[in-house]
Amino acid sequence: MLKLNVGCASRPLEGYVNIDMDTTEDLKKRYPHLDIPDIPIYQYDIFDLPYKDGEVDEIRADAFIEHLSFKEEPKFFYEVARVLKPGGLFRWCVPDFEDAVKLWLEAKDDWKDFYRDDDEAVKSQHWFGTYTYNTDNRWGYLMAMLFGSQNGEGQYHRNAYTEGKVRAMMSKLGFEVTKLERFKWKEDRDLMIDIEAKKI
Repeated sequence: MLKLNVGCASRPLEGYVNIDMDTTEDLKKRYPHLDIPDIPIYQYDIFDLPYKDGEVDEIRADAFIEHLSFKEEPKFFYEVARVLKPGGLFRWCVPDFEDAVKLWLEAKDDWKDFYRDDDEAVKSQHWFGTYTYNTDNRWGYLMAMLFGSQNGEGQYHRNAYTEGKVRAMMSKLGFEVTKLERFKWKEDRDLMIDIEAKKI
C-alpha cells in the first residue's frame, strides 16, 4: 500500500510517505516542546508529486489544505485526483469556516494586546493578551482560527471550507464522500470538518 501524508508538519505517521515543506530537524527547532518522531519527511512538490497516474492507495491531508492560496487549491486537488487509484481514499480535515464565523459574530469585541509569538507568549497562550484558547473574544484565539497562527512560514490560513463546498468539490473531482464528521482540533480548539472520500 502506497500512502501519503501531505502537509504532515509535526505529525509524521509510520507507514506513510510523509511530505512537508519542513524537515524533521526544522520542525524540532520550531516546536521544541513537542516530541516529534524521527520519521523521514520528504520535501516533494505537492503540485507535481513523484508518482504515476493512479499509483497511490491513500492520501491524508490533516489541517493543511486551508493554508493553500486560491490558485494553489485546484492544483493540489487535481494532483490528488491524478495520483490516487480508482477506489483510493482521500482523508482530509479542514477548519469549519462557517463555525468560526458564527463564533466570531457571537464573541465580544474586546481587544487586549498586539500579537506575540516569543517563547513566553507561546507557553502562556498569550493570544493577543487573552491567555486562553477559548473563543469568547473576537481578538483572541479566534483570530488564529480565521487567519492561522502566523508563527512561521506557511502558518497562514489562505482558504476556507464549509460542508457544502467540500461536498461540491469532491463531486466535481469524481470522488464519493464516504464519511463526513466534525471534531475539535487538539480536543479544545477549532471545529474541524473530517472527510473521507473514495475516488470513483
